[in-house]
Amino acid sequence: MSRIIDRRRRIPAYLQLYEKMKRDITEGVFPPGTKLPSKRVTADRAGVSEITVRHAYDLLADEGYIEMRERSGCFVTFTKDGGFARSADRALPSARGKKKVRQKEFLFPLSVLTKTMRSVMAGRGEAILEKSPNWGLLELRAAIAAYLARNRGIRVKSSQIIIGSGAEYLYGLVASAFGRKTVFALESPSYEKIEQVYLSEGARCELLPLKADGIDSAALASSKAGVLHITPYRSYPSGITAPASKRYEYIGWADKGGRFIIEDDFESEFSVSHKPEETLFSLSKQGRVIYINTFSKTISPSLRAGYMVIPKRALALFRKKTGFFSCTVPTFEQLVLAKLIQSGDFEHQAQGRGGACLAPLLSVFMIFYGAGPAFSCVLNKTRVFRL
Repeated sequence: MSRIIDRRRRIPAYLQLYEKMKRDITEGVFPPGTKLPSKRVTADRAGVSEITVRHAYDLLADEGYIEMRERSGCFVTFTKDGGFARSADRALPSARGKKKVRQKEFLFPLSVLTKTMRSVMAGRGEAILEKSPNWGLLELRAAIAAYLARNRGIRVKSSQIIIGSGAEYLYGLVASAFGRKTVFALESPSYEKIEQVYLSEGARCELLPLKADGIDSAALASSKAGVLHITPYRSYPSGITAPASKRYEYIGWADKGGRFIIEDDFESEFSVSHKPEETLFSLSKQGRVIYINTFSKTISPSLRAGYMVIPKRALALFRKKTGFFSCTVPTFEQLVLAKLIQSGDFEHQAQGRGGACLAPLLSVFMIFYGAGPAFSCVLNKTRVFRL
């Protein structure tokens, strides 16, 4: 196992160990129910500290690959049995979700934004008045492609990315691409505008109940929908994050029926983890996932700009059905977004808020524990050690 830790790489040792262990679990080296080697044994084999192993195991537990049992050890909980793992029994309320955004909840630093805007205006001149290509400026799409490769494990060409004015507009493009005869399966509860947009486009919707680990497996297995629209990371308003087994279940459902998944990834920038968040798009080997994200949370709700990543197998469909629509995001805003991403300012601010989300909690810990060894232990347990 010591060979898996390459000291020449810039990737931290705990992330290298995490990737190795995750691969072993998904490939069946550690079958479901298997007890993993203790932290001490793994540390000795890999030539790392026990703290490094603990961080790797914490990530595996957070994503649902393993379960930590007190005084017993770590056991594999991931299953890959054709895509339909057993769901938890606890169901959730079926109420629809309305997002309420406070005015100052997600403000990007105004000084950084205005500086970037001035730089774009001074450097681009009248180019900011030119019409954008239908799927968005190549410069912005290339910047997003590079960002996704670094932060989401998504490796695509800029030609696979569509720029649009927010999530609702992109939902509309999805509905146009798949047509009115397509049935869209949605999480219940979920963000109410998803259903509203699909219905307004003439499509039919099927609501699938959420349980503690995601959509109820029986409901998903019996669904006749052609497209599944999900928010696997902190689904709104339930706050549920689908564990690894459930994410593979979703992909198996799409693969078996030749169907597609819409991965609505609106909040994963705020994870406190220092690794690329595992997306369904990156896990799908058959390319049956369409990925959607926006800049509303990371910059401002008033910035109506988002993007959609199309798998290669669906490119021809989207070009035919939606390629004639003009881009709804002004060229100037696209150039500003491209510069924010290229400069690293966007990434820096988004990652900084992941730690900021824990600031109130850590303040309480400091009151009780002080800033000594106990507080360091708390920091390590929440993985804020990366910041």
